[in-house]
Amino acid sequence: MNPRAPAPVAPDPPAHPVVHLSPRGEERLRRGHPWIYRVDVAPGDAAAGDTVTMLGPRDRRLGEALYSDRSQIALRVLTRGERVADAALWRARLEAAVRFREGLGIDATAYRVVHGEADLLPSLVVDRYGDWLVVQALSQGTDRLLGEITGWLVDLLGPRGILARNDPRVRQLEGLDQSVEVLHGDVPGSIEIVERGVRYEVDPWKGQKTGLFLDQRENREAAARYARGRVLDAFSYNGGFAFALAPHADEVVALDISADAVARIARNAEVNGIRTVVAREVNVFDELRHFERSGDRFDTIVLDPPAFAKNKASVPKAISGYKDINLRALRILAPGGTLVTCSCSYNVDEALFLDILQDAAADARTPVTILERRMQGRDHPVLVGVPETYYLKCLILRKLE
Repeated sequence: MNPRAPAPVAPDPPAHPVVHLSPRGEERLRRGHPWIYRVDVAPGDAAAGDTVTMLGPRDRRLGEALYSDRSQIALRVLTRGERVADAALWRARLEAAVRFREGLGIDATAYRVVHGEADLLPSLVVDRYGDWLVVQALSQGTDRLLGEITGWLVDLLGPRGILARNDPRVRQLEGLDQSVEVLHGDVPGSIEIVERGVRYEVDPWKGQKTGLFLDQRENREAAARYARGRVLDAFSYNGGFAFALAPHADEVVALDISADAVARIARNAEVNGIRTVVAREVNVFDELRHFERSGDRFDTIVLDPPAFAKNKASVPKAISGYKDINLRALRILAPGGTLVTCSCSYNVDEALFLDILQDAAADARTPVTILERRMQGRDHPVLVGVPETYYLKCLILRKLE
């Protein structure tokens, strides 16, 4: 052995644990989808919530991702190629998301700041309600990083408080607890926000989603352009559509099965001095049938139900539910009237939703035209090639006769 020969240098260990992708997983990554399923991943020594380096055949580096040891979505992609998913990358993407929303000219004090995969921040949701933020960490990876994410949000936005609404059921698929807790400052039980001049009371602790259906804001604006006469807002929740349409209507009847929602609508109406909105606590399906039997008619109807199909197994039942409410609505809609109908069920795509509406119109024996085909607001963008990020469908229809 030559004593002067340099000792062999061991290669630097990878910055993160390594996982190997199957050829199918690599192809899915190449096509731009940010989710790699468990069947296409050999985890190696990766642990729950790790940031991992993805390798393909022949150990070629493919990028970095968040790893879950429980979910069928084993990897949520952060980077491709040689780029490193470090703290600088997370902060830069948060800054980009904030700048994008600030440039939208949103006429509201409540909006989405971070929309997960569509902001290249997978499984992270951040909503703004005035001086407060509500966050959701929906995977093991973002849950582990929540402390750092909270610090970056405090630096970037200076909120008075940050609430973690980590109570969605999807966290159970990750083996994570469901909880609601304050991460920074103080968060009150009620926050007043303003949307196009209308003041709303929002409950960030217990309200639907993170407190309000922020994804419908632009659809409410669009619906107001067609509103007239007697208006029905079914599945009203906070009264978002009701209050947006009220300035253009003679009367607005807001329906919801929740007593808390109806009470909130009444309080919001009083705060805004709106006397044309009447809220009723009813089963919407039953009330639509009652209107049909009694001969009640409306000039404008909004259907904004909760997700009827939360998984593929529930799609047949969802189809029946969507057809029923749209059929009843078309029967009680006056000729020339407008129907604003929505579905937030990802498993019922736009093509299927249109088929349901066609069937409903045929059974109602009325011709219907499409005035607008809409989706979630611009602060909830859709990532091209990722159909899972396109979940909200909103169609504005006209009943001809």
